[in-house]
Amino acid sequence: MTLVVIRPSAMNYRVQHRTRYRYSEPVSLCQNLAHLTPREVQRQRCHHTDLMIRPHPAIISPRVDSFGNPATFFSVQEPHTELVVTATHFIEVLAREKPVRPEQSPPWEKVRDALAMDRSPAVLEAYQFVFFSRFGRPNEDLKKYALESFTSRRSFIEASIDLTKRIHTEFIYDTKATTVSTPAEEVFKRRRGVCQDFAHVQIACLRSLGLAARYVSGYLPTDPPPGQPRLIGADATHAWVSVFCPVLGWVDLDPTNNHIPTDRHIVLAWGRDYDDVSPIKGVILGGGTHVMSASVDVVPNLCD
Repeated sequence: MTLVVIRPSAMNYRVQHRTRYRYSEPVSLCQNLAHLTPREVQRQRCHHTDLMIRPHPAIISPRVDSFGNPATFFSVQEPHTELVVTATHFIEVLAREKPVRPEQSPPWEKVRDALAMDRSPAVLEAYQFVFFSRFGRPNEDLKKYALESFTSRRSFIEASIDLTKRIHTEFIYDTKATTVSTPAEEVFKRRRGVCQDFAHVQIACLRSLGLAARYVSGYLPTDPPPGQPRLIGADATHAWVSVFCPVLGWVDLDPTNNHIPTDRHIVLAWGRDYDDVSPIKGVILGGGTHVMSASVDVVPNLCD
C-alpha cells in the first residue's frame, strides 16, 4: 500500500480567485451567496482576505453558515451585463506535525459503532456527515466497492487510505466527462471525472458504511512542466475528503492525487458536498443566456 505524503513544511501563499459572468441581456437583479473567504483551521491562518465585486452590490453581508464557514451574501440591484467577483487572500499553511499512522486507528467497525452510539459533542458534530446529501448519495454498488477496502476488522485509516488509492488508480481525470451537477453514482459508472467527482464518490462510499465524511473545497498550487514557466491563472479550485475517527479526529485524504494533504492544500470551506460550499450560487432576473469563466492563481512565498 503506497500513499504519497507531501514534504512537511510551512508555506505562505497569495491566492486570487476571479469569477466572471457575461450576460446576453441586462440583469436587473442578482442575489448570491459566496463561499470565497477561507475558514480558520488549526493548521491554517488567513493573514488578509478581500472580496471585490463589480458592479458594487447594494447589499453585502458577511455571515457564518451552519458548518462554520465564512460566507458572504450580496445583491446587485442595478442593470448589468457583466458580473466580476475577485477574492484575494494571503494565507499561511502549516505542515502536519506527525504523519498519519494507520495503526493508530481502531477497526473501522468500531468507528462506525461509535458514530451511532457516542453522544459526546465531537462525535455528535461529526455524525451529521454520515447522512446522505444531494451529491453524496450511496447505493449498493458503491457499498460493495467500499467493502473491498473495508474488510473485516481492518484499521479505519488503513482502509480509508486504500479506498483513496483505488479511486486514484481506477478513475480517469477527465474535465469533459461530468458537470457540477453529476451525482456520485453516475461518476462511479463512468469511472471518470474531476476532483469534485472523486471526492463525491469517496464520500458516498464511506457513508454507505455508516462512516462520517465531509467535502472540503480549497486550492492546490499547480506546478508547471519542467523547464516551462508557471502560467498565471492556471490553478483551479480543488476538492478532497475528510474522514472522522473518534481517536484521531478529522483526517484529510485527496483521492485525485493519492495524497494526505499537508502544506499545499489550502482549505476554503467544508460541508456535506459541493452544493453546500460552491464558490458562488444565486438567482438572477433577466440576463438571457450567460457565459461563466473562472481563474485561480496560487503563488507561494509572498507573505511573511
